[in-house]
Formats: sequence, C-alpha cells, structure tokens
Amino acid sequence: MAEEVSAGSGGGSSSDRGGEINGVGLGSMDSLESRWVFQDEDDSEIDDEEDDDDEDVPHRAGLDSEDEDTPEQRLIRTGPRIDSFDVEALEVPGAHKSDYEDFGIGRRIILAFQTLGVVFGDVGTSPLYTFSVMFSKAPINGNEDVIGALSLVLYTLILIPLVKYVLVILWANDDGEGGTFALYSLICRHAKVSLLPNQLPSDTRISSFRLKVPSPELERSLRIKERLETSLTLKKILLMLVLAGTSMVIADGVVTPAMSVMSAVGGLKVGVAAIEHDQVVMIAVAFLVILFSVQKFGTSKVGLAVGPALFIWFCSLAGIGIYNLVKYDTSVMRAFNPVHIYLYFKRNSVKGWYALGGCLLCATGSEAMFADLCYFSVRSVQLTFVFLVLPCLLLGYLGQAAYLIGNPNDAEQAFFSSIPSGVFWPILIIANIAALIASRTMTTATFSCIKQSTVLGCFPRLKIIHTSRKFMGQIYIPVINWFLLVACLILVCCISNINEIGNAYGIAELGVMMMTTILVTIVMLLIWQINIIIVLSSVIFFLGLELTFFSSVLWSVTDGSWIILVFAVIMFLIMYIWNYGSKLKYETEVKQRLSMDLMRELGCNLGTMRAPGIGLLYNELVKGVPAIFGHFLTTLPAIHSMIIFVCIKYVPVPVVPQSERFLFRRVCPRSYHIFRCIARYGYKDVRKENHQTFEQLLMESLEKFIRREAQERQLESDGDEDTDSGEDTSFSRVLIAPNGSVYSLGVPLLAEFRGSSNPIPEASTSEEVKADSPADPSMSDAEHSLERELSFIRKAKESGVVYLLGHGDIRARKDSWFIKKLVINYFYAFLRKNCRRGIANLSVPHSNLMQVGMTYMV
Repeated sequence: MAEEVSAGSGGGSSSDRGGEINGVGLGSMDSLESRWVFQDEDDSEIDDEEDDDDEDVPHRAGLDSEDEDTPEQRLIRTGPRIDSFDVEALEVPGAHKSDYEDFGIGRRIILAFQTLGVVFGDVGTSPLYTFSVMFSKAPINGNEDVIGALSLVLYTLILIPLVKYVLVILWANDDGEGGTFALYSLICRHAKVSLLPNQLPSDTRISSFRLKVPSPELERSLRIKERLETSLTLKKILLMLVLAGTSMVIADGVVTPAMSVMSAVGGLKVGVAAIEHDQVVMIAVAFLVILFSVQKFGTSKVGLAVGPALFIWFCSLAGIGIYNLVKYDTSVMRAFNPVHIYLYFKRNSVKGWYALGGCLLCATGSEAMFADLCYFSVRSVQLTFVFLVLPCLLLGYLGQAAYLIGNPNDAEQAFFSSIPSGVFWPILIIANIAALIASRTMTTATFSCIKQSTVLGCFPRLKIIHTSRKFMGQIYIPVINWFLLVACLILVCCISNINEIGNAYGIAELGVMMMTTILVTIVMLLIWQINIIIVLSSVIFFLGLELTFFSSVLWSVTDGSWIILVFAVIMFLIMYIWNYGSKLKYETEVKQRLSMDLMRELGCNLGTMRAPGIGLLYNELVKGVPAIFGHFLTTLPAIHSMIIFVCIKYVPVPVVPQSERFLFRRVCPRSYHIFRCIARYGYKDVRKENHQTFEQLLMESLEKFIRREAQERQLESDGDEDTDSGEDTSFSRVLIAPNGSVYSLGVPLLAEFRGSSNPIPEASTSEEVKADSPADPSMSDAEHSLERELSFIRKAKESGVVYLLGHGDIRARKDSWFIKKLVINYFYAFLRKNCRRGIANLSVPHSNLMQVGMTYMV
C-alpha cells in the first residue's frame, strides 16, 4: 500500500516519473499527449483507498513508495502524470515582481543615496590606508616607485571591482540576491547538489524557480550537471567551498570595522602631534561600540541618513585629488601605462611582492557590492560605481601619488598628510563618518549571508529582525551584531598596528574572492553555458591574480593576522557541524518513519481516541509518517480528529509567492483525515505571520486542495461510483468539544474497537449525519462526499488547533568513532540547545502547544 495519494512527479528527472493511472492516460497540466518514460519498480502501487482484496483492479500509478528503494527501472508508455503537489504548484500567477520596479525619479534618487551608504562605504574608504600599508612594506626609493605603486593600485581597481564584480559577478545574482550562498542556491536550483535529501520535483514549479532555455552548450552543461549530481565527493567539496567563503565573509565583517575606524582615527596623529597611540585605540573602541549600537535601526534609515555623508566623502576625495594633481605633479598620469608595474617589480623584487598585500586593500569592499545586492537593484549598484565611485577613487589615488612624489617622507599617513591645511579638520570628521559607514557595509553583508546560510540548513537558527516594511531583504541579527562587536574589539586591542590589521584584512577578503570566482565559474558552465575557452580564460586569469595576492598576505600571517584565520576556521566548523548534524538527523528520521502497514493495522482511529480538533505536527520530513507521531499516539490519551504533518521547507529561490506557499497531499485513506502540508519559503522570505494568520492560510489552501482532488477523482472515475461512498454507516457517537461544537463521530472512541474485524467507518460531523438523510437529489455522490469532508474540516477548525511539536535529538552510537561522538554529542548538541526554535516565528500561545521529545541514535 502506498503512503500518500498522489500521482507522482510532474517534473524532475525522467526516473522520477512513471506508472499508469488505471491504464488510461489522464489530461495533463503539461501536455495532452502520452509519452515514454522510465518507471521505478516501486513507483506503482495500489491506491490507499482501494480494497486490498480486490485483485482485479488495475494498479494506480505514482503513489510514492517511501518504504523501500530499488534501482530497477523499465520503460513504459504513459499518460501525462498528475501529482497532488505538482498540480497545486502549476497554478502560477506570474513571476515575483522586483521590489525596485516602478519607482519614480524621487524614489530613485533616495535609493541611490542609500546605495552609497550601504554598499560602497568599504571600497570608498580604502584611500585611507592603501598607500600607507604598501609603502610600509616597500619604502619609497624614488619617484618611479610611487608611479609603479600607483599603477598597481589603478589596475587592481579596474580589474577586480570593475571588471570582475561590476561587469561579471553582479550578473550571477539569484533573482536580485548576491553573496556566496546565493550562488550556491543558484547552483542547487539547476543541479541536485544539496546534501539534505528533501528536494521535491514540485519545487521547480515555483514561479520564481526559473530555468534557462537550452543553448548550443547544453550537452556540456548536462554532463557537468550529471557529474555534480552523481558524485557525493563533488557535492561535499562544493559545500565546503561555500562554507569557507561564508566564514571569510563573517571574518571580513570583523576586520573591516577594525581597519576602517583605526585608519580614520589615526588621522589625529597628523592633526594633534601630542596624541598617543593608546589614546587612538581607546577612541576607536568607543566609535566601534557606537557603530554596532546603531545597527539595529536598519539599513533604510541608516542608509538614508549616511548616504549624503558618503556622497560628500566621495566628492572630497575627488576634490583633494584634483587639488594635489594641480599643485604637485600631473606626471602621475603616466601610471595608466601598465609598463610601470613591470618596472616596479624589477626594482623592488621581493619587497614589491610583499607590497601586493597592501595593494589589494584598494579593492576591499568588492565582495560587499555583491553580498549587499539583496538590498538594492543590480543596475543601481553598477551605475553608481561606474559614474561616481570609481572616478572619485581614481582621482583620490592620483592626488595622493602626486603629493608623495614631492613629500615621500609622509608615506606613513599618506592620505591625511595630503589634505590641505585649511580643510583638514572638516575632512577628518567626514573621514571618520565614512569609516563608520564602511564598517556597516560588511556588517550588513554578514547579516545577509548568515540568513541565507540559516535557511539553507548551514547555520543554527537565530532571531532575525526585519528593519524595513517595504524591502524584505533588510535585516538585523542581534546575536551576530554583538558577537561581531566583541570579536572586533578583541582584534583592535590585540593587533593595534594598522599594517598587521591590513594583512588580516587581505586574508579575509581574498578568501571570499577566490571562493566566489570558483562558484561563478560553475555558474558560467552549468547555467550561463558560455563557451569553454572564455570560461577557462577568465578563471585562470582572475584565480591566478587572486592567488598571487594571497601568497603575499600569507607570507606575513605570523605577524598577528593569524587571528583572523583562526576566527574563520571556527565559523567554518560551526557551519559544517550544524550541516553535518542536521543531515544525520534528517536521514535517521527518514529511516525510522512509521510503515504504512502499521498505519493500516491501527485503522482510522489510530488505536486511540479521535478528539475533535486539528493537530499540526511539525516535522522536517517531506515524505512519510514521522516516527515522532508514534510517540504522540503512545503518550497522549487521544489524538485529534484531523492531523496535518507540517513541514517548513526552504527552497533554493529568493521568494515564494504567497499563493504558492502551501502544498498538500493526503496521507493514508480519506477516513484517516491525515494530510501533509509543505509550507515553502525562499531564503529571502519573511516569516512574520502570527499563528492565526498561518492557520487561516493553511486551512484555505487545504480546502482548495480537497476541491481539486475531488475534481480529479471525478475525472478519473469517469462517472463510476466513488469507492468510499459505502463507508458511511449509521453508527455514530456524540462528542461535545470544549467550545460547544457538537460532533457525531463515526470512529469508535475506545481502543478495544480496533480488534474488530469490521472496517472502521469514517469520522463525520453532526452536520454530515444530518446531511445523509435528506440528501439533495441534485447533488452527485462525489459532490455530497466533498461537502461532508469540507464540513468536517470546518468543524475541526472550530474546535481548535493544537501545535504538536516533536523535539528530535540525536546521539552517536556507542560503537561510533570518538570524533563523531565528540561532534554529535557535544558540539552539535550545544548548538541545537542554544539555537532558536522554529516555532518561535509563529508566536503560538503555550496553551496551544504539545511537545514530545525523542532521541535518535546515529
């Protein structure tokens, strides 16, 4: 007997399809023609609602068997499949509309200011420290050294932020979402590479789940897709690359505030000769505390407030650069000739290689442009960078180089020394404000990446606050905010030297860049389907460039920047342990599902009393009856007359439209009144609905599913009598719910009735019983059965909804390896104990909760 009444998959690979429905092809949502498909031998089973002793009835297709898997397949000709999940998923109202469409000119100007304040703060403050760090490693020995260093900076700015990120990587966004996990989500949507086996073919029916039309490079793309899907090793390597990149983003969120604020406050040494270094550190600490304290006010409010300030900063950079060019030396324009890079390395050799770590600092913030993309549109980020940010940066660096040609001894504080004395203090104030803004840039990027990793099962659940009513991507995570503050203060107090912090900065930034390059290469091959020569050329060039920079910063890792590597490793281990434990827990729950034979033996009363009401049993399984349900049956004196297994599932798309949120499937025969509901969310979706709203949406979707199912049955039977029409009997018992609703139950209320050899009739409400006698002659049996079931559902809803929560914990078996015991029994258990419960998002009153704990041995 199959577990769920469904007709299989209407999407996915051909091996997921198969079977015939009563030997007759039905009308399809995809096509009206029959087709040849592969059929798994365990894919065709007798419908739950067919009589077991009726051997003459042809098998119905597509009833997903979840009790056993077999690789054997056969090719059959079948009519188009109808799956209860896929049928609902086909009702697509249209692709999700961008938050940033249809804005007027005034709104676009405001958005441009917010873009400046949130996205470009990091790269905008790089002139504060780039030349200072470079010339501390390779001191100036002549004007040609300044020209060569400037040429390095100019072409690094052009190649990495402009060419790589603005012109290429920003296009690899996932429906407006950027960052490491957005790339991973994009790859998961085109190939089954996720290690958590909870994917369903119906996920691809979501309107925002858009796939690319095949191109001439399709054959190569399909080979790559097949290789990724069949190799567990490649899946693990891909996940580890994503986790490594995300851990570097979080590390970047620590080192960016330290570097930016310390550099800006360090300008006081130029303006106030008597100030000590320890005093500069204390002022920086105070600024950092203020910075993280205002983070909770949100991206829109803070971005709009600091956007004009950063605009003034960029204008100041350009103005100071033009002033120094005119006053000191315009010959620095020769640096646009790349020959000076070769001459620089020829003169400085090893020292010039050391200086590469400082040169990279001019491109810091490039990853923030991509990671913060969820806050703004791609076009706004591109245009703002090309027409405002990049010209101002180039002028700023040209002006500093012109000043250093005439004043080579001021290289330690190149930026602040080059400011005209008449505007020094205003520029110092603006620089400190810009540094605080830059610190927020990577902090917001960190929030975004952590949310994406959480919903994709790679980070413990945390409280997430949405700071904007209009833009759902703008978030604030309190725990991460204060954690970053503590880590940042430790870094500033332990490594107060700006050169060592700069080296740590380079390590974190390059780690993210290299992971992004690898993931975008996969996107080019698998999704964009670009010519292989172009892909190989780009990956060799950019990855080679980044590895060259990385070799420079790693050489100085013993200076103190190793702290940031340790921090990144800790974050990587947290994410990997959480993903590993979650995967083991899910696989164990799949193995320990209750068999359908047991459910059949229990009967529709489930071996206990069926009390009026609806029980929502939360579980992570997308298929099967969870083992925790058996604990509820043995622990509680009664179970609700209707049970819905609710699975909160995140699919690899940014947004799931509300109309496509819930998918239903019937579990067991109709008389059991057990359903499965998969509530699908994208990683950008906001789960703000309270429990009443959630229940209302769920019940509306359930009624819609039942009506659709009734229509399908009517088409399938082709006028035959409903097989369940004879189930109803005159046997009933009256039960009064706490709210006064009167139920007439066709289900025996005591467990001793389960021993009876007679089939147990279906539960019904008092309204259903009344409806049996004066049946409307104009209504068919199918319509009458439908109305009875809808009436039953409404009465159950009136009696109340109870949330049944099963807290499943895992423990390593006694014969497991020591490392596994340590990871599962201590590290994963600690993370799970301190993470946020999933039900917290619904704000369910304690009076509506029932909880049962269960421990799985893995």
